[in-house]
Amino acid sequence: MQKVMQCGNLKIPALGLGTYKLTGRVGEQAIAEAIGLGYRHIDTAAFYDNEAEVGTAIKNAGIAKAEVFLTTKVWPSSFTKKLFVPGVQESLRKLKVNAVDLLLLHWPADEETNKLALGLLLECYEKQYAKHVGVSNFNLAQCGAALQFAPISCNQVEYNPHKCLADLAGYLQQQNMVLTAYSPLARGAVLNEPLIQQLAAQYNRTGSQIVLRWLLQQKNVAAIPKASTGKHCMENMQVFDFELADEDMRQIFSLCKP
Repeated sequence: MQKVMQCGNLKIPALGLGTYKLTGRVGEQAIAEAIGLGYRHIDTAAFYDNEAEVGTAIKNAGIAKAEVFLTTKVWPSSFTKKLFVPGVQESLRKLKVNAVDLLLLHWPADEETNKLALGLLLECYEKQYAKHVGVSNFNLAQCGAALQFAPISCNQVEYNPHKCLADLAGYLQQQNMVLTAYSPLARGAVLNEPLIQQLAAQYNRTGSQIVLRWLLQQKNVAAIPKASTGKHCMENMQVFDFELADEDMRQIFSLCKP
């Protein structure tokens, strides 16, 4: 059973589908298959150039749009008064929705541009183009500054056993914000770790399931692994019926690289 987290007023499925490079007909089919297997959290971005595919997959899924938690992002080249809001409107058109559940700034820019973008993000929130807003790839200082300008409830960052960002993760927990982990398997690199292979054998799970369980067992952490096949989508979903022991969680944290 999929876990839904509540952080402040943000309610988000803990496991989502990352859709980077899932484009065209093949991408649309992969997204549709994931929805059919029970995924209810889909992550896209204007930069991915697949919002239309995501919108079509959801439309054809035979479920209410309200059942799918949908995230998209604004690329820094659109952090201008001229481009930001029209770009969000175009994203909504492609996604075939009136509002997304979560709208993020995709990457930080310089301090002044970030302030401008956060003001425009707040404008989109007030126009009800997004139910919640947040940032992506912001460090601790940038995240703290962003909170002064918009009610951000999420920071999406690369987060995995090789990159565990302890200070940022702790700060987001203190602020009751979601940390959404992309590249949760470090593009497959963590699966080569002897510890992960040992734990996979011990728990009779795959290495991917061990790593995803490590992530989702942490407070306020969601994960959006990319999966282009039904087999991997199903495998990733099967992480809610077991728990890692505290010592095993600590051992995986020890894999973090400086």
